[in-house]
This record gives sequence, C-alpha cells and structure tokens, in this order.
Amino acid sequence: MSVLPGWRAAFRIARRDALRSKGRSALVVAMIALPVLGVTAADVTYRSSEPTLAKTLTAGLGSADALFSSAGLGPVPLEQLPDLRTWGTPPGAPEVDSSTAGPVDVPSAFPEGSRYVTEQPVPATVTTRHGIANIEIVELRTSDPVVRGKLDLVDGAYPEGKDEVVATEHFLESAGLAVGSRTTLRGPEQTYTIVGSVELHSDLAANALYADPGAVVAPWKAASARDDTIAPPNPGDTKWLVRAGAGVTWADVLAANEKGVLVLSREVALDPPPDSEVPLAARAGNGFPDGSVELSAAVVTVVAMAVLEIVLLAGPAFAVGARRSRRQLGLLGTCGGDRGQVRAVVLAGGAVLGGIGAVAGVAAGLGLTFLFRPLIEDWSGSRFGTLDIRPGELLAIALIGLATGILAALAPAIVAGRQSVLESLTGRRGTRRSSRVLPVVGCVALAGGTALAVVGGTAGDTQLVVGGSIVAELGVLACIPVIVGFIGRLGSRLPLSPRMALRDAARNRGRTAPAVAAVMAAVAGTVAIATYTAGVTAEHAYDYIPTLTPGTVALVVTPEAEDDQFLLARRAVEQNLAGIGDRADFGRVWAGSDCSVYYEDGCGTVELVKPTGKDHSCPLQGAGARKLAEGLSADAHKRLMGTPACVDEYVQGSAFDSGTAKIVVGDAAVLTSYAKLDDPAAAKALADGTPVLLNPAYAQDGRVTLKAVHTYNEADKENRKLHPGRARTTTDRLDVYVAPAQYAATPGIRMILPQRTADRIGLHTRDHGSFYSAAHPPTDAEQQAVSAAFAQFGSGAYLQSEYGQSSRDEDVVLLILALFAGVVTLGAATITTGLAKADAEADLTTLSAVGAPPRVRRTLSGFQCLVVALTGVLLGTVAGIVPAVSLRLIDLREAMKSMRAQPMDSAYTPIVMPWETIGLLALAVPVLAGLLAALFAGKRLTLTRRAV
Repeated sequence: MSVLPGWRAAFRIARRDALRSKGRSALVVAMIALPVLGVTAADVTYRSSEPTLAKTLTAGLGSADALFSSAGLGPVPLEQLPDLRTWGTPPGAPEVDSSTAGPVDVPSAFPEGSRYVTEQPVPATVTTRHGIANIEIVELRTSDPVVRGKLDLVDGAYPEGKDEVVATEHFLESAGLAVGSRTTLRGPEQTYTIVGSVELHSDLAANALYADPGAVVAPWKAASARDDTIAPPNPGDTKWLVRAGAGVTWADVLAANEKGVLVLSREVALDPPPDSEVPLAARAGNGFPDGSVELSAAVVTVVAMAVLEIVLLAGPAFAVGARRSRRQLGLLGTCGGDRGQVRAVVLAGGAVLGGIGAVAGVAAGLGLTFLFRPLIEDWSGSRFGTLDIRPGELLAIALIGLATGILAALAPAIVAGRQSVLESLTGRRGTRRSSRVLPVVGCVALAGGTALAVVGGTAGDTQLVVGGSIVAELGVLACIPVIVGFIGRLGSRLPLSPRMALRDAARNRGRTAPAVAAVMAAVAGTVAIATYTAGVTAEHAYDYIPTLTPGTVALVVTPEAEDDQFLLARRAVEQNLAGIGDRADFGRVWAGSDCSVYYEDGCGTVELVKPTGKDHSCPLQGAGARKLAEGLSADAHKRLMGTPACVDEYVQGSAFDSGTAKIVVGDAAVLTSYAKLDDPAAAKALADGTPVLLNPAYAQDGRVTLKAVHTYNEADKENRKLHPGRARTTTDRLDVYVAPAQYAATPGIRMILPQRTADRIGLHTRDHGSFYSAAHPPTDAEQQAVSAAFAQFGSGAYLQSEYGQSSRDEDVVLLILALFAGVVTLGAATITTGLAKADAEADLTTLSAVGAPPRVRRTLSGFQCLVVALTGVLLGTVAGIVPAVSLRLIDLREAMKSMRAQPMDSAYTPIVMPWETIGLLALAVPVLAGLLAALFAGKRLTLTRRAV
C-alpha cells in the first residue's frame, strides 16, 4: 500500500469512527474548540478596540477631512508635525505673549471650496432631576453629516431650534433625565428641551450637552450684558471641522501654518510626507517616536503559555478516544495492518476532529464577539467602529487548533501502535513500568526553567522570562505521572470510595496525567496573570495619595462666603447625604491680609518651620540624595519614604486643601472623626490649648516653631483695624502634643491648632468647613442635590469626597480569569471522570454484583473528578507563580532605575498572591466538579460478561 492511499484509508476510518461515536467526537471537538474560541474572541476584541490612528482620527474628526484650530499666538508662522503631536514657532522667531496676541482668521486658511462646521465648548451648570450638575455644553451642529463618526444619535432627534439640545446617554442616566426632559442653564436661566441622546464613540462615559451654534454662548453673553449679576460665559477655543473637495494636503497644512493655524488632516496623518518636507521633523531628526506600541512582557508571556495550554487541553479527550477504539484498532491489526497504519488511523482522527474543532472555534469566537460586542464596548468605554477581522491571524489560530488535534493524538497513537493485537481485542492493558528518566528530566527542567526565568526578570529580558516559564511548566508536566503515582499511595487509610479513586488515578496514569496537565495549564496562566495583576494593584494602592481620610467627606466654604452661608451649607449636606455621621467643624488660619479673598500682594503667611538635622530633613532630597538612592533596596526606599521627614514632601498639595501651612483650627472632634486619632491625652491637650502635631518631623524637644509674616494690604481695612501698625514677622515656639508617626500622612493637615492659642499669638481665624464621617461617598444624585442646595444661597461652598483608588478593572480581570480557569478545570475533570468510568466498567460491574449501593458509584465518580481537579489546580498554582514573579522582577528593575535617577520616585514593586482567586480555584472549583460528577453518575449498570 502506498503512502497516499494508506492515509486516505486512515482518514476514511477516522471520519466514520467520529460519526459512529458522536458523543465522544463532540466532546473532543468541544475541548479543541474552547481554547480556539477564546483566542479568536480575544484577537478580534483586541484588534477592534485597539486605538489605531484611523480610529483616533474618526473620533476627533468625524467624517471631516481636517480639524483647523488657532494656536492662540496670533497670526504668526508656526511649524507642526503631520499628526499634530508637536508644534511650535520657527527658530529665531520672536516670542509671542498669548495674552496679548491678536485674533487669527482661521477660515481664510481653508482650501478653496471647503465646507465646515464649528465646535465650541463652554462649561456650565444645568438643572437635573436630582438638583444641578456641572457639565460641558458644546455648540456643534450634530445633525451635519460631517459629524458622523465623532458622535451619533442613539434615540430621539437632532436639535432643530435654539431651545433644543441633545445629551450623552451617560449624562441622562446620572442626571435622572430622558429624551423629552427639560433642563435649565443656571445663570442666564435658559431652558432647553432634550430632544435626543447621543454617544461619543471614543468616550461612552462623557457627560455633555450639544446645541446648535448660537444657541448657548450668544444668548448667555446678551443676558450677562443686560444684567451684571449674571456671570458671563467662559467658552473654550473654537475648532473647525472642514470637508474639502480634494482633501487637505500637506501643502494646505503648511499654508495654514503660515497664518498661525494648526491643522490635523486625515490624509496627511495617514500618509505623512517624508521628514525632509517637514521642517520640525527635519530639524529634530529621529527625536520623535514613531508611535509604534510594543507588547508588554506580561502579554508576551501569557500568549506563549496560552499556546501551550491549547496543546494540552485536548489530551484527555483523545485519551478517551484511544481507550474506546482499542478493539477497532485490534481488528485493523488482524486484517494485516502494521503499527504505522494503526498510528496513522489515530493521528487521522486527531486531524479530523482537530480541523472540525478549529473551524468551529473560530466561527463561535466570531459569533460570540459579535453577540457580546455591546457589553464589551460598554465595559471598555469606547465603540469599536467596525469589527477588525484579520484573516491571516484567524487562519494561524485555526492552524494551531488543527495542530492541537494532531499533537494531542500523537501520544495515544504511539501507545496504540505498541499494543499487541491480543491486548487490544481482549481489553487487557498489560503491565508497563513508568519511565524513571522522565521525572528526573522534569525536575531538572523545573529547576533550570525557574532559574532562567528569574535571571531573565533580573536582567529585564522578556525572552528569557518566556522561555524559562515554558521550560519550568514542561518540567512540571514531566513530573505529573510520578506525582499521580505518589498520590495513589495516600489513600490507604481513607474510606472505600476515595481510596479507589486515588488508586484508579495512579493505576491509569495514561488518562489521569493528561487531564491533570490540562487543568494545570489553564490554572497556571490564570495564576500568572492574577499574581501579576495583584502586584500591580498593590503598587498603585501604595502610590495613590488620598484626598481625605477614608470614610469622610468634607464641606468646605470659600473665603468669600458669609457666616450664614456656612450654616445653610451644613444643613444642605446633612439633609441630602445619606449615611453621614459625626461632624467636626474646623477653621482656617492666616496672618496679615487674607490673600485668598481678593488681594494680589501684601499677603501674610503662616509657616511651620521644620528643624534641621537628619531626623527632620528627608535624605532623599538635596545634596547626596542620588548617592543614597543608589545604595537603597526597594524595601529600604519604601521605609524611608514612609518616615515623617519624607512623607510630607511627596504628598504636598495633593490632598485636602487646608492652605499652604496645612494647619486647621479645631477641637477633639477633628482628631476622632477625621484624623482617626482616638487618644484621650491628645483630646485633653487640645482642650487645654496645646496644639496637636500630626507630623513629628516638625517637632524638636516637644515644641514647634511657627513663623507668621504679618504683611498688610492697604485695602484690607478690617484686618488693619484689628492689627494696626507696621508689617512684621513673628516667630513663636509652641508646646505641642506629638501624635504617633503613623498619623504624619493625614491628608491636608500637619497640625490642629486650638482657637484660643491662635488668638493668643495674634493669628486670624475663620470657619472653613466641616468633616463628616460617611458610610459611602456621595452618589451622583446626592452630589447634584447638594449642589442645588448650595446654589440657592450662592457659590460659597463645595463638597469634597474621597472615592479611593478604583480597582474595578483589576477586579473584573481577576474574576474573568477565575471563571475561565474554572470552566476549563470543570471540563477537564469531567472528561477524565467519563474516561475513568469507561475504563472502570469492569470494576463498577463487580461493585454492583457484590451489592454495592448506587451511592458508592456516585461517590467514586465524584472523588475521581475531585482528584484530577485538585491536583491540577495545585500544580498550576506552582507553575503560574514562576512567570508572575519574573515579570515583577522586570518591573522592579525599571522602578529601581527610575528611583536612582529621581530619588523621590517610588520603587515599591510588591509580589502579592491573589489568595481569593487561588482559593476559588483550589477549593470551590474542585468541590463543584466532584459534586457535579457524583450528581450525574449513572444509577444502574448493565452486567456484562467479562473477557477471559
């Protein structure tokens, strides 16, 4: 028999066998199609959501050819890059003051015969169902076809008059409004009807209203001119969306630059001219990046491990086929077929089912991506535009699926080729000793791969990390048969069902090991990404600087507010915010003229003077900081940054605004409700007139130095009456109660000053606001209701909240990973349970014959499934830690480089285990798999005659 006819017969047998055993074939196809589906969906989703230049241009230009705008420097020559990332004035050009620059006639720079629409935003305050909200109103003719692609109508109609607007869907949802609702622009009190809802393709969470040109700014200006109590509008710069008949060329861009106009042209950005024709790029040489985006080390590693996972997933399924087809293969041997032809039949089965699974997986991936596209877009916050389907990449994914089928059938083919005809026909397996070399090779590969990955992480080499991680995982795979055999010895003291399950797994390593490998591969990838993501999340949490202490909101009144406004604002907060508790009032303090009101010069200041010396000055600043940073580890740098001497340096100006001195006037309530310092001694000190210092770095021998510059502006008549005389500087040494060091980073406050102490040293004070303990941050509705109440008595108050660092994206990623690994674990464990049941028919028949109740068979099936799932999860956790740790070492290396260049930059790069995800995989999923296997195990067995 020649080669081609032999393979033709093998494929024919494989096709008929697949049709004969439809259930088993469907199972094999599903196991191959599942990872192909996932990779296909991920590829199409990534490509469709990737912010390519074409999509970015459409989001900014709509269907226009170009966006024209003024640089704000007047009609002076400019230079720009083709994609407008950088622009400037030509070398040697005189400097231009933008505040005195004249207007630019932008329309004169349009190509001849162009048509355009204008876009001009203006910040405004509008009424909502709950109260009022700050929002941006954009004057843009949304009904013009030029705008299509930038934003589109979702519901209702476009504005047709000066009293109609459209709103983004996100604003309608947060404001409690709908199409047909009316909203009023505060100030000129212009009322508009919302006639439609729109969405911005690039920002689905945008809060904005859109009106036709002339519907907002012009009447607002007219109302302000008639009534001086109405503040005039503060519109942003006008932009022009231009559609030219022949497009906007680079020559048109250069001509517009000569007139002081900047241009973002679709034609030029997509097909830029050579650098020799771009004056700015020609001078800069290669200094400008090409905009290409490289895959991160994490993505590269995960993709490599995903490919390995796809190869492993189909192993248990083909082990089922090999076991069930033994008699057929034996008959092939009796008809004169040699071992090569037996192997060809098994491999042909892998090719047939692998091809079907690959095609089905790609088709299902495309279908599911299309079906769940709206959910994916809402989660990502932007629209795809069109699905970006790349046939070459999908073909490569399908080929991987086909190769998966062939590779998964390779081991069963070799085993089938080695079996004697008698063993195949009788179903006897014979006795074979496990390889003693393979576990040794596996241990060496595990140790060597781990070392290689760690070295790659330390050296910042992504390729070494990828290679080492794969080698380490292959090492664990090689050790699985020995591990399974060892597990079988652990059941000697267990009850009947778990003991039989462990021994059956050890005796049939040929089917148990591939199932464990499949679970391990899925869990390893999940644990790798989850561990890396958990570390990055912890790093972000460390770098995050809170605005307020957790569980608090702050009502702040501006210096211009009257005393009665503070009382009204406090009442508004207490009536409209749910879940608020204790209140602590606080005041601000200053010396001399209060420059926060309206004075421009002659201002007084209050300053806490930090003592000199190593205990008070941050060593990461000033001379010797870089030299010190070079010898610090990341942990030592973190400890140093957390000291009182350094913590105040990097949080300055980033938290609650209590003034440059960060001193507030308050009592013990501020300590307990805001600083969270429940210390009776500190409360007694405030009651006795002793300030409480939250940052010990400012204290020396229990005292602080307070420097006050009493400089008065002549217009500040009120303070002049209270403190007559010449300007002076006073320095006071105050006894203070020094709080523990952990309170040094209290947002916005260094020291709490009693009112009578401020009066004694001649400082000015005034109510500044109140802190409230809160069960949750204000919702959009509550914030709008409070803003509406504030607006009733003027604009002298605002609410400040601490929402904390958002980890929603990381939590969603971890949840998706856990669900994916759980599905794969359940699938692989279910398959191996079915295989165990097929292989153990004789044992189950014997159990039934001797009177074993059905629950024994059920518990046996459940424990068989549990053994595979739990073993695979534990091994996968170990294998997944290797790449995650190596990737974090790469991040640590980059952070250390940044820290040594800028000593105040954080080098904290923690490795955090995602115990919630690991716990879900290690406990919930195996138990669920075992319960499902026990639940669906057959109640009755048909007694058959054993082969002899």
